[in-house]
Amino acid sequence: MRLFTSLLVFACLCLSSMAQAAISPDLLKPLAGDDPEARVVAVAQIAALATPEAARVLQALQDDALYAAPDGKVYVVDGEQAYDPATGQLGAVPDGIDGVMVNNRLRAAVAGALSGLQLLAPQRTVRLEAAQALQKALDPAQLPLIRTALAQENDAEIKQLLQVLIASANLHAPDTATRKAAVQALAGSSDARLLPVLQAMLEKGGEPDETVQLAAIETMRQIKGRVSRMELAGNVFYGISLGSVLLLAALGLAITFGLMGIINMAHGELLMIGAYTTYLCQLFFRSYLPAMQDWYLLAALPAAFFVAGLVGVALERTVIRWLYGRPLETLLATWGISLILMQLVRTIFGAQNVEVANPAWMSGGVSVLGGLVLPYNRLAIIVFAVIVVVAVWLILNKTRLGLFVRAVTQNRRMADCVGVATGKVDMLTFGLGSGIAGLGGVALSQLGNVGPDLGQSYIVDSFMVVVLGGVGQLAGTVIAALGLGEVNKFLEPVAGAVLAKIAILVFIIIFIQRRPQGLFAMKGRSVE
Repeated sequence: MRLFTSLLVFACLCLSSMAQAAISPDLLKPLAGDDPEARVVAVAQIAALATPEAARVLQALQDDALYAAPDGKVYVVDGEQAYDPATGQLGAVPDGIDGVMVNNRLRAAVAGALSGLQLLAPQRTVRLEAAQALQKALDPAQLPLIRTALAQENDAEIKQLLQVLIASANLHAPDTATRKAAVQALAGSSDARLLPVLQAMLEKGGEPDETVQLAAIETMRQIKGRVSRMELAGNVFYGISLGSVLLLAALGLAITFGLMGIINMAHGELLMIGAYTTYLCQLFFRSYLPAMQDWYLLAALPAAFFVAGLVGVALERTVIRWLYGRPLETLLATWGISLILMQLVRTIFGAQNVEVANPAWMSGGVSVLGGLVLPYNRLAIIVFAVIVVVAVWLILNKTRLGLFVRAVTQNRRMADCVGVATGKVDMLTFGLGSGIAGLGGVALSQLGNVGPDLGQSYIVDSFMVVVLGGVGQLAGTVIAALGLGEVNKFLEPVAGAVLAKIAILVFIIIFIQRRPQGLFAMKGRSVE
């Protein structure tokens, strides 16, 4: 009933001139008859009226509230009252009426008609979704309704979709000129689902007219070219998106491993802590600030940074500070810490994944090139990655802490001699890298469910990004992350996800053998 109500309100506001128009008895009469074909045709014709009365009759038919009288009239019965759609009058229920029988075919036709009526909804998103749904299952009987919607539509994208729908329905028209015009009209589409339909016209027993076949060949060529360009753009975008995720995951490691020389196997768990902090912020807003629930990410960002940063500072002060210059012991110790953190999270939150929902403003996506949808959450992560990289560069190059970090990295003994508190710098640097990992966890929480094993999926990729880009080099980390993301996305369709990972790993091994310093060389830290 919600669909009917929204349609009725819309019709009353936007089609007020038609609000009192009754439905012709000639259209309603077949619904009371026994001819199934006539009843299906009548449903399509009533839907094409696009009036409140039409929506009301179709909704009643779907809800088994449409009744037929012995004289062939139909009524919408609600309790003790009967509405006559032919006159628009409301009265008592006539004697001898019986419910209109609805079989599966008629029910499907009614459902399709009601769905098609969403093409007239006031909200653009509803109309767009309705047009896209009709692309998947188009009934030629809905052509009158689609033409009505096209005449009222002002949005260019939806208008193009409706034109394509009409052309698709006309591909099997009896008139040769109509079929040719329909084929030519499809040349501007980027829907790959049209290719098998056009291909069938070229096969034996398909399209008899040669001019229509030639038009179909040209249309297929244009659609294939447009689909290829759309796939290329999609691979580039999703490669950048994957690269941004890898960059956020690896940026903190670029500081702790690249600048400090710490092989931190618990880095993935710092990502996990950031993701769970986001989950807790979401729960807090749901419980105490439901009106501001869509803005919980604004609170989750600083919260995840500080929580992960504090955990990192605690690890550095209690364990890692005693292991500088001993990489094997550091690796084993941080690996043990990672197991402890995962078990701690399992104990607190359980072993099952938890859901972190996207805010409303990050749901959906923007359509480009006629069919490529760029999700808002991935666009937001790309922008967020750029902001984080710029912030890290400013911290390392324009602040007193960054100056101390670079000094300790280049010559720890000399920095100590001139009064730099190297121990404090170590602590703050490790806390900064850990906090950035927490920000990466916030981003990862927007792409999927959050679980205790979240960080394990990114620790190896993060080390590959840092090593490939060059130890301690921010620019190298950015280029390596985006490069690996693009290569992975272009290899996956050819070799599959597993073989693509193996190929990338083999490439990195060979590359490091040839160039151990990575893409960008930098003098490493000398640790005592």
